[in-house]
This record gives sequence, C-alpha cells and structure tokens, in this order.
Amino acid sequence: MNRGKEGASFSTLRIYDEPEEWRNVLESSGISSQHEHQAQQRGSGMPQQPLAPQTSHGPVYQEMSSGTPQQWVLQPLDRSELQASWLSEAEPEAAAELDRSFLPGPECGQPCPSPPPSEEVWSFLRAIPPVPDEVVVRQRAPRESWKVGNVRHGKKVYAIAISGSTHHVYTCGHGYIKVWDESALHACNKAPQAQLDFQDRQSRVLACKLLPDEQSLITGGLSRNLTLWDLAPTPRVRAQLASTGPMCYSLALSSNAQICLACFKGFVEIWDLQNQILIRKHEVPEYGSRCVDIAGNKFWTGGEDASLYSWDLRSYQRVQEHHFRHEILSITHDPSEEWVLVGLRNSDIIILHTHRREKLKIFFNKYIHHHNLKFSSCGSYFVTTLDESIHCLAAPSLQRLFQAEESTDILCCDVSSDNQYLVTGSKNSATVYQLLY
Repeated sequence: MNRGKEGASFSTLRIYDEPEEWRNVLESSGISSQHEHQAQQRGSGMPQQPLAPQTSHGPVYQEMSSGTPQQWVLQPLDRSELQASWLSEAEPEAAAELDRSFLPGPECGQPCPSPPPSEEVWSFLRAIPPVPDEVVVRQRAPRESWKVGNVRHGKKVYAIAISGSTHHVYTCGHGYIKVWDESALHACNKAPQAQLDFQDRQSRVLACKLLPDEQSLITGGLSRNLTLWDLAPTPRVRAQLASTGPMCYSLALSSNAQICLACFKGFVEIWDLQNQILIRKHEVPEYGSRCVDIAGNKFWTGGEDASLYSWDLRSYQRVQEHHFRHEILSITHDPSEEWVLVGLRNSDIIILHTHRREKLKIFFNKYIHHHNLKFSSCGSYFVTTLDESIHCLAAPSLQRLFQAEESTDILCCDVSSDNQYLVTGSKNSATVYQLLY
C-alpha cells in the first residue's frame, strides 16, 4: 500500500470546543430521537425489553470505532443473544467454542448443567426501565486547569514524572535529577527536596518512567546505562542496567512493570526488570526507532521514516506496518491497551486499534518541533502538547476541555495517576497545573 492510499484510508475526527456542538452531532445522527422514543414508551406503559449487558470497550472506542458518533442506544436481545453478549468482541471465536464441557462441574472436567432463566426472571428483567443518561456514572474529566507554580530545574527538562500518591515531581535533564515535594508545586522559587547527581556529569536523561507502585523510577538517555531508582524513603540508585547503545531515546513499561523497553537507534532492548536481565536486543528499522510503547503483547516503534511498526512480544515478528507522510514524534496508549495514539510532526494524531483494522485521524495541521501525548489513568481524557500549546481533550468525544499556552517549547509532560496535576518540562523549568473538576 502506498503512502497516498494509506492516508486516504483514515476516518477523520474533529475536536469540539463546546458541549453543544457534540449534542448537535448526536441529534443529527438520530440518537436524541431514539432516546425520546424510549421515553415515550416508558410514559405510555409499553412493555420494556430486557437490558443487554454491555461489552466492555476502551474509552476511545465508544464514540470513535466507526469514525462517526457511536449510537449507544441499547438494542433488545433475545435469550440466546443475551448469553453470547457477555463474551468480548475481541475474542469472537470464544462464542463458537463455548459448550458445557468448558463449564466447571462437581468434578474436574465434568459438565455443569445451567438451566435457562425462569419466566419470573424474564418478567423481572423486562420490568427494569433503562437507566437515564443523566444518572450514569462516568469517569470524570477536568473542566479546566489552573497554573499553580513553576519549579526551577536550571537546565532543559527533557523528561518529567509526577507521582499520584505523594505528588512528588521528578525533573530530569543534563547531569542530574531534581525531586520536588508538593509544597514546591505551589511556589515559584522553592528549593528542591533532593538533587540526584550522576557520576558522569555529561550524562543526560532523555526519558523516564514511574513504575506503577510509584516507589521506583527508571531513566535512560545519553548514557551507557539505564538507571533504576528507589524513591522511598530516600531516593537512591537500586541498579545500573548496562545497555548496548550510547543513547536511549524512549522508554516504555508493561502494565505490570515486569518488562521495560528501551529504544536506541536501530534496535530496542527488552529488559526483565524484576530480575534485571536483558532478554533480547531486537533490531528495528534504523530510522524507525525514535519512539516506543507497549500495549498488551505488542510493542510499537516509530521515528524519522514516518512509519509505525508493531511487533509481537512473544514471537518478535513484525505484525503491522503503517506509513504516514510525516515523522513520528510520540506514541502512547489508553489504559485499556485497546488504542494506540501516534503524534506526528505536522501535529496530527493517529488513533489505531491494537487488534482491529480501525484507523482514525485528528487534524491540527501545524508543523511543530515537539509533540507529546499522555493519556490519563482514568481514560476519560488525554493531553497533547504541540510546541508551546497544551490541549486537553475528552475521550472519546474529543471535546476540548481546556487549552493553555507557554512562553517556550514544551519538551515533555506527565499527568499524576490521581488526575490532580499536569506537569510540563521546558527550557529551564517545569510548570505545574492543577486540574479542576
């Protein structure tokens, strides 16, 4: 497939600045009228169909899987469909394989008979009215941000991380890492809680990742080692992992933090963090190794050659290859690990499903030098920085929650796991934003 055809195969998405714009799209698609029809049925006493259990999807899927607003109206199911709908759409073959021999019984391998629901149960289900949209509990997203402080790192902040449990911020750059406690986040000139100096003062941290327990940090960059830090009670080096390349551009962690990927020019190192063992040095295209991310049993690489590659972590075979017209500057995924977001040099964002052939594109159409992407831990929003601009977008509606501007290019960003703070790193400092709900 040539690059022209590849670009034409994307569904295009737009960003909504006001909630009313999104409601207009829903009304034009007929969704509002369907809700009104359901309300009339309830008011007229017409019998209701039993509710179908909803298949769980990632946050982006619900509205963007088809490239058009997803209709969330529940469709009535008969009894056979009700049983099958509990199976994940990601594994449709499981429904065909399901029979009684797979169900647990009194003895191992014995079938366990499961009688169908009685008429009383079906009567009870039919009597349950649909839950109104306004009372559905959804993952919250911030409505705006407040710039609360600025911490002076002293040199360029190439990588940054913030803990959700302690609200400690780690600013990383040339020669050292600075640790800031929460009180410093609301000030402008407060001294850091600690400064972690490298033995080699020429070392430079270009990437850092907090482990899920937020008690450890791993860093990589212009150094012959990846460094694993213990953060509590006092920050200290736990281990130095001898890498085989001179410069690590990007890091990625598996959801359980057992696997760490370090991206170098022309290859990716796959590390067992628990045992601190290099599992494999995996060759990738030389100019497609600027960024790396891991989602489930796949990892993704991309870079200057404007191509995105996905690889199977078990067989190490190339699974997919997508060609774009512009250089890839960042890769991230949503918390469900169903969707991968790719930030391009022209500021566009590509959204790909990890195991289905679904491709979407968000247009910004602005040539940039720095493009960062960070999904929130709750999955209801993500942040993209485009040079000096910050955009926070709701997922999956793509409503623009807030926008901010800084005076210099933003080199990195992070969101705390408790969704209270956004931090950005730039020329000599890091800026702290509190998220308001």
